[in-house]
Amino acid sequence: MKRELHIRTDKNIIHELPRFVFEGRIVVIQSEAETIQAVKALRCSPILGIDTETRPSFRRGEMHKVSLLQIANEEICFLFRLNEIGFPPSLVDLLADKNVLKVGLSLHDDFMMLRKRNELFSPGNYIDLQDYAKEMGIEDMSLQKLYANVFHKRISKAARLSNWEADVLSESQKQYAATDAITCIQLYKELKALKESGQYTLV
Repeated sequence: MKRELHIRTDKNIIHELPRFVFEGRIVVIQSEAETIQAVKALRCSPILGIDTETRPSFRRGEMHKVSLLQIANEEICFLFRLNEIGFPPSLVDLLADKNVLKVGLSLHDDFMMLRKRNELFSPGNYIDLQDYAKEMGIEDMSLQKLYANVFHKRISKAARLSNWEADVLSESQKQYAATDAITCIQLYKELKALKESGQYTLV
Protein backbone atom coordinates (compact mmCIF):
# COMPACT_ATOMS: atom_id res chain seq x y z
CA MET A 1 0.00 0.00 0.00
CA LYS A 2 1.38 3.38 -1.03
CA ARG A 3 2.05 6.08 1.53
CA GLU A 4 -0.23 9.12 1.30
CA LEU A 5 1.40 12.53 1.28
CA HIS A 6 -0.51 15.78 1.09
CA ILE A 7 0.15 18.21 -1.71
CA ARG A 8 -0.53 20.91 0.87
CA THR A 9 -0.73 20.41 4.64
CA ASP A 10 -3.55 22.13 6.50
CA LYS A 11 -1.81 24.23 9.15
CA ASN A 12 -4.89 24.01 11.40
CA ILE A 13 -4.25 20.32 12.12
CA ILE A 14 -0.60 20.75 13.12
CA HIS A 15 -1.31 21.83 16.72
CA GLU A 16 -3.18 18.55 17.31
CA LEU A 17 -0.17 16.39 16.40
CA PRO A 18 2.28 14.93 18.98
CA ARG A 19 5.41 17.06 19.34
CA PHE A 20 8.82 15.92 18.11
CA VAL A 21 11.93 17.07 19.98
CA PHE A 22 15.55 16.10 19.31
CA GLU A 23 16.75 14.03 22.25
CA GLY A 24 20.37 13.62 21.20
CA ARG A 25 23.40 15.49 22.48
CA ILE A 26 23.54 19.27 21.99
CA VAL A 27 26.87 21.11 22.24
CA VAL A 28 27.20 24.91 22.25
CA ILE A 29 30.36 26.15 20.49
CA GLN A 30 31.76 29.50 21.64
CA SER A 31 35.41 29.55 20.53
CA GLU A 32 37.48 28.90 17.41
CA ALA A 33 39.31 26.03 19.12
CA GLU A 34 35.99 24.33 19.91
CA THR A 35 34.91 24.95 16.32
CA ILE A 36 37.92 23.08 14.93
CA GLN A 37 37.15 20.05 17.12
CA ALA A 38 33.45 20.10 16.23
CA VAL A 39 34.18 20.34 12.50
CA LYS A 40 36.56 17.39 12.78
CA ALA A 41 33.76 15.30 14.31
CA LEU A 42 31.19 16.42 11.73
CA ARG A 43 33.40 15.58 8.75
CA CYS A 44 33.03 11.88 9.63
CA SER A 45 29.26 12.04 8.99
CA PRO A 46 27.77 11.03 5.61
CA ILE A 47 25.03 13.67 5.89
CA LEU A 48 24.55 16.85 7.89
CA GLY A 49 21.44 18.88 8.68
CA ILE A 50 21.95 22.65 8.80
CA ASP A 51 19.96 25.73 9.78
CA THR A 52 20.57 29.24 11.11
CA GLU A 53 18.97 31.60 13.61
CA THR A 54 19.11 35.39 13.66
CA ARG A 55 18.24 37.78 16.46
CA PRO A 56 14.81 39.23 15.55
CA SER A 57 14.50 42.90 14.68
CA PHE A 58 11.54 44.82 16.09
CA ARG A 59 12.48 48.28 14.81
CA ARG A 60 12.11 49.44 11.23
CA GLY A 61 15.46 49.45 9.45
CA GLU A 62 17.19 47.40 12.15
CA MET A 63 19.06 44.34 10.86
CA HIS A 64 21.20 41.78 12.67
CA LYS A 65 23.76 39.38 11.28
CA VAL A 66 23.12 35.65 11.64
CA SER A 67 23.59 34.71 15.30
CA LEU A 68 23.65 30.92 15.30
CA LEU A 69 24.56 28.15 12.89
CA GLN A 70 23.36 24.71 13.89
CA ILE A 71 24.86 21.63 12.25
CA ALA A 72 23.73 18.13 13.19
CA ASN A 73 24.37 14.54 12.31
CA GLU A 74 21.97 11.88 13.55
CA GLU A 75 23.43 11.74 17.04
CA ILE A 76 24.71 15.20 17.97
CA CYS A 77 24.00 18.82 17.14
CA PHE A 78 26.60 21.57 17.41
CA LEU A 79 25.35 25.12 17.93
CA PHE A 80 27.95 27.58 16.64
CA ARG A 81 27.46 31.02 18.21
CA LEU A 82 28.53 33.14 15.25
CA ASN A 83 27.75 36.38 17.10
CA GLU A 84 30.64 35.45 19.43
CA ILE A 85 33.10 33.61 17.17
CA GLY A 86 32.35 35.05 13.73
CA PHE A 87 32.52 32.60 10.81
CA PRO A 88 35.84 30.74 11.32
CA PRO A 89 37.74 29.26 8.33
CA SER A 90 37.24 25.67 9.52
CA LEU A 91 33.47 26.17 9.46
CA VAL A 92 33.55 27.88 6.08
CA ASP A 93 35.58 24.96 4.70
CA LEU A 94 33.11 22.39 6.08
CA LEU A 95 30.13 24.03 4.38
CA ALA A 96 32.11 24.32 1.15
CA ASP A 97 33.31 20.69 1.24
CA LYS A 98 31.86 18.84 -1.76
CA ASN A 99 32.54 15.48 -0.09
CA VAL A 100 30.05 16.16 2.74
CA LEU A 101 26.33 16.31 1.90
CA LYS A 102 24.42 19.10 3.66
CA VAL A 103 20.62 19.31 3.75
CA GLY A 104 18.44 22.16 4.92
CA LEU A 105 15.37 24.18 4.06
CA SER A 106 15.34 27.58 2.37
CA LEU A 107 19.11 27.40 2.19
CA HIS A 108 19.35 30.32 -0.23
CA ASP A 109 18.36 32.64 2.63
CA ASP A 110 20.75 30.96 5.08
CA PHE A 111 23.66 31.20 2.66
CA MET A 112 22.91 34.85 1.92
CA MET A 113 23.04 35.62 5.65
CA LEU A 114 26.25 33.61 6.10
CA ARG A 115 27.93 35.55 3.28
CA LYS A 116 27.38 38.70 5.33
CA ARG A 117 29.67 37.09 7.90
CA ASN A 118 32.23 36.02 5.29
CA GLU A 119 31.88 37.23 1.70
CA LEU A 120 34.23 34.50 0.43
CA PHE A 121 31.86 31.75 1.62
CA SER A 122 30.79 29.44 -1.23
CA PRO A 123 28.62 26.42 -0.27
CA GLY A 124 29.20 23.00 -1.79
CA ASN A 125 27.19 19.76 -2.06
CA TYR A 126 23.87 20.72 -0.54
CA ILE A 127 20.21 19.83 -1.04
CA ASP A 128 17.38 22.24 -0.30
CA LEU A 129 14.33 20.36 0.98
CA GLN A 130 11.98 22.90 -0.57
CA ASP A 131 13.31 22.01 -4.04
CA TYR A 132 13.39 18.28 -3.23
CA ALA A 133 9.77 18.25 -2.02
CA LYS A 134 8.64 20.31 -5.00
CA GLU A 135 10.14 17.75 -7.39
CA MET A 136 7.87 15.16 -5.73
CA GLY A 137 4.77 17.33 -6.16
CA ILE A 138 4.61 18.55 -2.54
CA GLU A 139 3.89 22.25 -2.14
CA ASP A 140 4.68 22.61 1.59
CA MET A 141 7.49 25.14 1.96
CA SER A 142 7.86 25.38 5.75
CA LEU A 143 9.76 22.85 7.85
CA GLN A 144 6.84 22.57 10.26
CA LYS A 145 4.31 21.73 7.52
CA LEU A 146 6.66 19.37 5.71
CA TYR A 147 7.46 17.46 8.90
CA ALA A 148 3.77 17.20 9.80
CA ASN A 149 3.05 15.94 6.29
CA VAL A 150 5.71 13.24 6.26
CA PHE A 151 5.89 12.15 9.92
CA HIS A 152 2.55 13.33 11.38
CA LYS A 153 4.38 15.11 14.19
CA ARG A 154 4.63 18.74 15.24
CA ILE A 155 7.74 20.90 15.50
CA SER A 156 7.32 23.74 17.99
CA LYS A 157 8.21 27.23 16.71
CA ALA A 158 7.79 28.96 20.08
CA ALA A 159 11.47 29.97 20.39
CA ARG A 160 11.86 31.34 16.85
CA LEU A 161 11.62 35.02 17.81
CA SER A 162 13.67 34.76 21.00
CA ASN A 163 16.99 36.58 21.52
CA TRP A 164 19.61 34.42 19.79
CA GLU A 165 22.37 36.72 21.04
CA ALA A 166 21.54 36.27 24.72
CA ASP A 167 24.57 35.72 26.98
CA VAL A 168 23.39 32.16 27.62
CA LEU A 169 21.03 30.21 25.35
CA SER A 170 18.05 28.74 27.20
CA GLU A 171 17.28 25.03 27.10
CA SER A 172 14.23 25.74 24.93
CA GLN A 173 16.39 27.69 22.46
CA LYS A 174 18.96 24.91 22.25
CA GLN A 175 16.30 22.27 21.78
CA TYR A 176 14.52 24.34 19.14
CA ALA A 177 17.72 24.93 17.15
CA ALA A 178 18.85 21.31 17.32
CA THR A 179 15.42 20.00 16.38
CA ASP A 180 15.34 22.14 13.23
CA ALA A 181 18.70 20.75 12.10
CA ILE A 182 18.04 17.07 12.80
CA THR A 183 14.59 17.09 11.19
CA CYS A 184 16.21 18.16 7.91
CA ILE A 185 18.17 14.89 7.89
CA GLN A 186 15.11 12.84 8.79
CA LEU A 187 13.01 14.47 6.08
CA TYR A 188 15.64 14.03 3.39
CA LYS A 189 16.18 10.34 4.16
CA GLU A 190 12.45 9.60 4.25
CA LEU A 191 11.62 11.60 1.12
CA LYS A 192 14.57 10.06 -0.74
CA ALA A 193 13.39 6.55 0.14
CA LEU A 194 9.84 7.31 -1.00
CA LYS A 195 11.03 9.01 -4.19
CA GLU A 196 13.32 6.15 -5.18
CA SER A 197 10.75 3.45 -4.41
CA GLY A 198 7.78 5.35 -5.84
CA GLN A 199 5.76 4.07 -2.88
CA TYR A 200 3.80 7.26 -2.30
CA THR A 201 0.73 8.97 -3.66
CA LEU A 202 -0.32 12.62 -3.42
CA VAL A 203 -3.73 13.58 -2.01
